[in-house]
Amino acid sequence: MKKLFPLSLISVLFLVAACSDNANETPAKAAEQPVVESPKAKDEIVVYSSRKEHLIKPFFEEFTANTGIPVKYVTDKAGPLVTRLKAEGDRTEADVFMTVDAGNLWLAKKEGILQPINSEVLESNIPEHLQDPENNWYGLTVRARTMVYDTNKIKPEDLISYEDLADPKWQGRLCLRTSKKVYNQSLVAMLIARHGEEKAESIVKGWVANLAIAPFSNDTKVMKAIEAGQCEVGIVNSYYFGRLQKENPKIELALYLPQNSEQGVHVNISGAGITKYADNPEGALQLIEWLSSPEAQKMYAGLNMEYPANESVDLVEQVKAWGDFKADDMNLSKAGELQPAAVQLMDRVGYK
Repeated sequence: MKKLFPLSLISVLFLVAACSDNANETPAKAAEQPVVESPKAKDEIVVYSSRKEHLIKPFFEEFTANTGIPVKYVTDKAGPLVTRLKAEGDRTEADVFMTVDAGNLWLAKKEGILQPINSEVLESNIPEHLQDPENNWYGLTVRARTMVYDTNKIKPEDLISYEDLADPKWQGRLCLRTSKKVYNQSLVAMLIARHGEEKAESIVKGWVANLAIAPFSNDTKVMKAIEAGQCEVGIVNSYYFGRLQKENPKIELALYLPQNSEQGVHVNISGAGITKYADNPEGALQLIEWLSSPEAQKMYAGLNMEYPANESVDLVEQVKAWGDFKADDMNLSKAGELQPAAVQLMDRVGYK
């Protein structure tokens, strides 16, 4: 559902008054009038976001409370927002593009709707592998795309790696989310980046052979299927597990963060960039820098059950209890660069 918050009454009155004044002046006199900046260009920040409203609104409200700068936002899926930004061009109201998955951020850069950012704050707060090599976008939160398993049927020592889930010993025991979703596309793209296309294809082909049931539309359904005994292990984003665990602390599922995988734990991000035609790039930068600060990063960890991208920020106790892990430190721009190849690979092996 798209949501656009309207211009303030002050902005409307300003425009009406400007038109009224101009109508009563001669051209020569009008030319002598000083240029007045619009309130939007001076203060207001407009964000186009694919993150749902309840996940972003608290941050914008806190930013406004701290700075006095209002934030207005449009929410929609990433693809339509990229298309909209391209169509609007220099007429866009958007100052910031915010979305999930490095593949989506990579696409936004490829489509030319972002601009490079020069920020010592962001360089200090965000690790290099979680940012665009040319600084068009920065990660703000981290989620591990890792394994979840039935604690009644599997011991953690039974699990090894993403690669091992292709072993025939897991036949009829694996559940996956559909290949149509960007999270799995990015995971496979990073497998290609790490192992090469031939080995990555062998891994994904093994996953398909081991499926207990057709892929599900979301991660929560994967976990519910494991709870119901339809399968024993699956691959999900860590914060989905966190939300389920919060609802039911006695849930008989657990996360496994593969320490023995050659690539480490696959992580992805939510992140943001400044739009190419931002009216308020200074405000946009101020907002993104604040979102990378310890204050905002603690909010991300507590409200969304995500890992902070800023490594100086402590984890909340629930997330900390999942255990330490070594993350794949390959730059996440590869998730976008190799996503077309990942989609083709999944099609070839019948991963629906």
